[in-house]
Order: sequence, then C-alpha cells, then structure tokens
Amino acid sequence: MNPALDIATSAEAVIPTEKMRCGPPRYDPGGGGINVARVVKILGGEAFAVFPAGGPAGLALEGLLERDGVPHQRIPIKGVTRESFTVDERRSGQQYRFVLPGPSLSGDEQRACLESLVEHVANARFIVASGSLPPEVKPDFFRGVADLAKRSGARFVLDTSGEALRQTRQGVYLLKPSLRELRECVGRELRSEAEQVEAAQELIADGRSEVIVISLGAQGALLVTAQGFQRLAPIDVPIRSAVGAGDSMVAAITLGLVRGLDLEHAVRFGMAAGAATLMTPGTELCRRDDVEKLYSNQFIRKAI
Repeated sequence: MNPALDIATSAEAVIPTEKMRCGPPRYDPGGGGINVARVVKILGGEAFAVFPAGGPAGLALEGLLERDGVPHQRIPIKGVTRESFTVDERRSGQQYRFVLPGPSLSGDEQRACLESLVEHVANARFIVASGSLPPEVKPDFFRGVADLAKRSGARFVLDTSGEALRQTRQGVYLLKPSLRELRECVGRELRSEAEQVEAAQELIADGRSEVIVISLGAQGALLVTAQGFQRLAPIDVPIRSAVGAGDSMVAAITLGLVRGLDLEHAVRFGMAAGAATLMTPGTELCRRDDVEKLYSNQFIRKAI
C-alpha cells in the first residue's frame, strides 16, 4: 500500500552541510509487497503485485517492474509515490537510509486497491501484505485484506508494524514481526526468549494469527505456533545492505509453503533469502544461487 521508488548510491563520507559527490545511482521498484513479488520471481515462483502509485515516481516504479518482468496492476492515485534514498558511506562502511512517509490516499483510492485485489485472487494460494500504510489510511485496513483472503480461500501473510500491527484481529495465517515490532505490539520489553514466545502465543490465542515468525536479526528467528516454538540459528554472512532483507524473508517463506515445505523448512528458506539480500549492495535484492546455497548449507551444518 505504500510503494517507493528506491534510489541507492554511495559517497566517500556523509557530512552535515557539505556537498557530497555521489557515485552512480541505482533505481529499483521498492516497498514491502513489491519487494516480496520481486523475490518470488527471482526464486522461480509466480507473484502478482497490486499497488497504488502516482506521479513521475509512480510511473518510473511501474516501468522498473516491467523491466524486471514482474506481473502487476498499478492503481492510479492523485498523490506522488514516495522515494526512498539509501547512501553507502565508503569511508566507514555504514549505510544511511532516508525513508519518506508516502502520499495520502483517498477513500476511493483505497477501495480501488481492494477491488483490484478481488479481481486477481481467484487462483491465489497466498495473499501477502508487507510494509507500512501511507497517511490517511486507517490502521485497520489490513482487516479488509484478511476478510478478502478468507472469502477467496487464500492464506494471508502479513508483515507490518506500528498501529497497523496492533489493529490485527483475525484472519492472518502467518505474521512476521521483528522483535522491536512485537515489543511495540504487546507493550512489553520481552527481554528473554520465554517472554518473546509467551507474547507471540498470546497473539495466537487471541486468534490474531495461526503462526508467528519473529525475526531476531543477528540472533536468528523464532517460529511460534500454539503447539510450541523453535529457535532457528542465524546465517552468518558479510553484510553489505539491509534493504529488503525482511521482505525477502517473507517472500521465501511464502514460496516455500507453496512448494510444500513444512513450516520449519519454509522459515529456513526465508532466512536464507534474507541473508542473501544482506550480501547485495544498495537496493539490490537476493540472488537465487546465493539463496539456494545458504538454504542447503543449513542442513549440512546440522548433519555435521
């Protein structure tokens, strides 16, 4: 619901008030759900992206999706699609990410997004909503998507934050919060693993999701269901950029489930995609060979 034209570049140093000469820019279609569709395609699956976009940035975003061969439906809006700007500082290796809020969407534009979704879910196994909501969109918007998924027989995967996450009530099959997002959702610190699992199982008991995958960054992930939980070890890779890593994880988890993987192996596949995206520069997403290698390596280590 809040796509972006992603722009990535580099500079020797990021210094206040100074004019910084940057390297060649890279342009990518961005935003949570769009990144999910891109990664599904990279990994050999099929996805269809539905999104609102307007203005020059919105047209550029659509052109980049066409370049990448991602099937999609753009919902025209009066507002101008946001741009997100990422700068890699060569001197320190640090990355600076500037994320704009996005355009306001009218009630008619929001309804048009849901109506377009209805037109494209007939054969869908999963509906994935990933990312933030733009201004003027009520935080309970994803309830409508959950209802639509239920009517269509598709499973609903949700990756969002803030009030939109707190407003989740029912109809979600898999929820993927980060630890910070889960803390904000339940209003507690969740310092221990037991507290993290307890918070996730509270949401499951309330009917807000059947499965919760908590991404823990360098600590790996927690897979939680009503029956129990499993901690999955992190995948150690050299980090070049964190842009799109969470979206890549969601994409590969969903694709893994479509391909018949059980929950553990689907989440491991998702972690491999997230780690592979960390290895790529700027706004580039994962590479299929890297994902498959990192996924296989998890089981080699287990066997050893």
